[in-house]
Amino acid sequence: MQVYAIPMRTRFRGITTREGLLLDGPAGWGEFCPFLDYDDAESVPWLLSALEAAQVGWPEPVRDRVPVNCTVPVVPPQRALEIVAASGCTTAKVKVADPGSTLAEDADRVAAVREALGPGGLIRVDANAAWDVDAAVPAIQALEKAAGGLEYVEQPCPAVEDLAAVRRRVSVPIAADESIRRAEDPMKVAVAGAADIAVLKVAPLGGVRRALAVAEACGLPCVVSSAVESSVGLAAGLALAGALPSLEHACGLATTSLLTADNTSSPLVVEGGTMAVPRRAPVPDTLVEADAETTAAWLARYLRVSSLAQQR
Repeated sequence: MQVYAIPMRTRFRGITTREGLLLDGPAGWGEFCPFLDYDDAESVPWLLSALEAAQVGWPEPVRDRVPVNCTVPVVPPQRALEIVAASGCTTAKVKVADPGSTLAEDADRVAAVREALGPGGLIRVDANAAWDVDAAVPAIQALEKAAGGLEYVEQPCPAVEDLAAVRRRVSVPIAADESIRRAEDPMKVAVAGAADIAVLKVAPLGGVRRALAVAEACGLPCVVSSAVESSVGLAAGLALAGALPSLEHACGLATTSLLTADNTSSPLVVEGGTMAVPRRAPVPDTLVEADAETTAAWLARYLRVSSLAQQR
């Protein structure tokens, strides 16, 4: 087991350093990196995903490459334009509703992304469940206007019933993310009446095979998104996107650009707006090692979560 700590280029999801633990096994490498706000019980699926990659491997893909979007964090408009222009992607996912950002600033960021993409590009926004229904509706309308049209808005509100209420009041399609991956039982989350699209993240759902089962159960078009892993963990997301029976939307897997380094000399990169589907994770031969205190904390966390996983 190896513990890493990689600084991020921009604060993202409230963190400035991405940490995690890498596991080696007969099928390759896996990455265990639940965010620090996940408790031990919530972290069990993340460990199961890492163990699947290391011990079992992934199902055979049905496609060799997947289209991806670039991700625009909460940055000034000029920086947003630069990120999109340099990405080579024709779809952009823009973070909005950050506690330190106003709606006007979000709209300016979205408008800059439209300028970079041109009229033919697709823009999706992600609110990370920051709004209530009454705040979500006018915010979505303002962002749709700034974008000149949105592909969808991801998780505008925390609760499934609130997603349904927003969906009835706006014309923009709604995507469910946290409502699925943070549910007590993702297989039983009835999102069909509350969302038009399901966003799937491999690690919080317990691995590629479990995520495929969730995709089948929810019955919606799916977008595979990363949890901002290094290329080792990101490979599992690409494996899921490669194995889905159908893939109608670009996936949110071009996220290693958010990190200042990677744990491998063979990083998973974007080429022509797409990424290759790997058969196993790249070897972490350029590990960005964590300090002793962080390493000890992650090893202790692994032992606790592993003990919980064995009880299931």
